[in-house]
Amino acid sequence: MAEQSKDIAGLVECIVRPLVDFEDDLEVTSREEGDTIIVEVSVNEEDAGKVIGRQGRVIKSIRTLARAAASRNDMHVEVEILD
Repeated sequence: MAEQSKDIAGLVECIVRPLVDFEDDLEVTSREEGDTIIVEVSVNEEDAGKVIGRQGRVIKSIRTLARAAASRNDMHVEVEILD
């Protein structure tokens, strides 16, 4: 299961990296709580709006892609933006 959480975190990082201006501040971590993988994305304050998008559309799409990738292995995924 640890391998799968790394794969999902890598997917999220590949999606988010082109969106941000401050790539050095991008940090994507994952942890497991029961049968749920929690992916935490930390970005620079100025890039947070780009990752969230208008009315949350971008982050909603990222969550959808992560959940679709994890559903192949019957896993649950939560993607969170850290302040």
